[in-house]
Amino acid sequence: MERFRHPFTGSLAAAVLDPEGVVVGWTAAAQALLSRPAGEVCGRPVRELLADPDHWNALAGAREGRVALLDAQGNPTDIAFQVLPLAGPGPDGFLVLGAPADQVVRWREDDAFASGLFLQDRVGLAVFDDQLRLLRTNTNLLPYSGVPTDLNGMRLADFLRAEDAEAIEVLLRDVLESGRPLVLPEALVRTVLDPRGGRVMGISAFRLQADGEKPIGVTALFTDVTELGRSRRRLELLHRATAALGGSLSVTGTCVDLVAVLVPGLADAAVVEVAEAVFNGDDPLPDAAGLLSLRRTAAVGPDTVEPPTGTTVYVEAAGAAVPAATSTADGRPTMSAPLRARGILLGRIRAYRDPTGDRYESTDLELLQEIASRASLALDNARRYTREHRAAVSLQRSLLPPAATDTPAAVTASVYLPTDTDGGVGGDWFDVIPLSSARIALVVGDVVGHGLEATATMGRLRTAVRTLADLDLGPDELLVHLDDLVSQLVVEADDQDGGGIRREPAPAGATCLYAVYDPVSGRCVMASAGHPPPAVVHPDGAIGYVELSPGPPLGVGGFPFEVAEIEPAAGSVLVLYTDGLIGGGDGDLDDGMAELRTRLGRASVTTRPLAEAGREITESLPPHRQSDDVTLLLARTRVLPAGDTAAWDVEPDPAAVARVRESVTAQLEAWGLDELAFTTELVVSELVTNAIRYGGGPVGVRLIRAERLICEVSDPSSTQPRMRRARVTDEGGRGLYLVAQLTSRWGSRYTDQGKAIWTEQEVPGGAG
Repeated sequence: MERFRHPFTGSLAAAVLDPEGVVVGWTAAAQALLSRPAGEVCGRPVRELLADPDHWNALAGAREGRVALLDAQGNPTDIAFQVLPLAGPGPDGFLVLGAPADQVVRWREDDAFASGLFLQDRVGLAVFDDQLRLLRTNTNLLPYSGVPTDLNGMRLADFLRAEDAEAIEVLLRDVLESGRPLVLPEALVRTVLDPRGGRVMGISAFRLQADGEKPIGVTALFTDVTELGRSRRRLELLHRATAALGGSLSVTGTCVDLVAVLVPGLADAAVVEVAEAVFNGDDPLPDAAGLLSLRRTAAVGPDTVEPPTGTTVYVEAAGAAVPAATSTADGRPTMSAPLRARGILLGRIRAYRDPTGDRYESTDLELLQEIASRASLALDNARRYTREHRAAVSLQRSLLPPAATDTPAAVTASVYLPTDTDGGVGGDWFDVIPLSSARIALVVGDVVGHGLEATATMGRLRTAVRTLADLDLGPDELLVHLDDLVSQLVVEADDQDGGGIRREPAPAGATCLYAVYDPVSGRCVMASAGHPPPAVVHPDGAIGYVELSPGPPLGVGGFPFEVAEIEPAAGSVLVLYTDGLIGGGDGDLDDGMAELRTRLGRASVTTRPLAEAGREITESLPPHRQSDDVTLLLARTRVLPAGDTAAWDVEPDPAAVARVRESVTAQLEAWGLDELAFTTELVVSELVTNAIRYGGGPVGVRLIRAERLICEVSDPSSTQPRMRRARVTDEGGRGLYLVAQLTSRWGSRYTDQGKAIWTEQEVPGGAG
């Protein structure tokens, strides 16, 4: 009966035969199988039931086999049988068991399948009763130390940690109660005796239930998915590392992002050490002793506080460059990997696990190597960016003027906040340019964009403004020339060479405000190329914006620029700025200008040091303002006293030269500048004589006492003077050459009535 083993043994047909093969017993199952009642079969030889009686001789003495029997209708039925001898106090006989042959095949397949399941060692198999006690398991139920060999009658909590056992029983209990099968949810399995991290099991389960009966238990399959889960987590960790390492061009920031990925994803503690030279953008090189200085840049996790972050350690360059490896230091599983890019050793990574944790495997080391490779590229990009950025910052600092100036026309202070606060490279610029006759030009400009290209463009525009300002052009005319220059830059940038390399940086857009303030007249004239208007803070605290009609941004071309003129009182503060201060490039400008007015009022710019007030105005800007560079230029105006200027009208008569010379000498004596009288007489004589001779009348002479003594001679001619070297035989042509030798600076500018030639002389002892 062993071969017919099946949970539903009641479905087996049975017959009892005497030693002669006559049927003496017939079960109900046999009656149902052949549709023959016992009264019809008992007492007859069993061979009469065969479909082919001739097979009887072949079957006689057989212990098992297959035979075709006739049912009540005479139809053959294929039967698998087994014969068991009977022995007892009565006559001997035989017990014959039978069932349809195809059903027996299925029973045998089911039996082989169940036996195979309990014999295989790749999937854990367990049968639980309705109380979730273990009835039967295979030898590989949980391939993890701490599992007893004999589990019959045990519950999971007898050998698993309580929280793990409870989590699994919750799943199995739901299967038992609901009948819903369970398909591969994951559960952590840790035994009570093993302190390690355990294994992750995927669990599948189904309910055991006979037809029409209540559930009798649950069968569960346990699949070890620890490595599959680790592989998935490694891939996720690699993706997180790639995303994190691409978000910073800072060496320190990259290292901080790196340890944040490693812990706890791959380690309980991690340390990143980077060569000192990397922070300066240089190539790390060992010293004469073969030592490389590494700075502990980022560390996270327990037992990583010594030495503290920022400490410099010296290691052998060869030792720091060894290939990635695993080890056990002080009982702690440890991994290390060098940080190397383009053949340059940049530093190293070290990862640690708790002494009670799992050891690192080769797959962990491979993952660390891959992360180190990507981190090395990020560090190298940060290093190269640092080097280029350092050059850009140096270039920009060389292009910007001093943050504060003090001239007879105004005291100025400036604040520059780049979008990249760590870098300080952008396209904003400002300038304070000394002009003739004690005047100054105040300039603020904005080139769209950031970085080296914007800085280079800014430098070219600032140089152009200074060159044009030296010609003493009016604000509107200067912007016209600057507009032409920007248009040419765009054309040059679009004209690429055969290699497709752009020869010049092309500004994507630029604005500029140019203002000229005259401390003698107290007037300020200005023009704007797409730039917001300046604010004026009056001595009484009133604040307003100049009514200025901005022209188009630079590079548009073909449009004029309008001039606005104001006459601020002495002590007023002119406030020039870029749009980053009022809108950040995308904010509401009206709201930004209103907020700036409030900030100016709180800062008390007319009474406090301008540098201090400027810092207060720009500090604590809303975050959206820092999407663009912020530039602020404050200028507190001065007006020269009336007694520091003197002017005369000179008739176009050579005899008038002597009279004006006497007047100039008398004025210098009144100012206490007797030492300059002789030189100034010569200068005035030459300039007035030339004006009468070549320009006609009327001629004007003006002296201005400021930091320097300024002498101006104006005439109605628009012909600019030209200095030339006279030959020995020439009777004239030496006037301007003489003037240039006697003064520290000279020049000429156009006026509404013609031109003016001016000179400057140093005042002895700083008088005046």
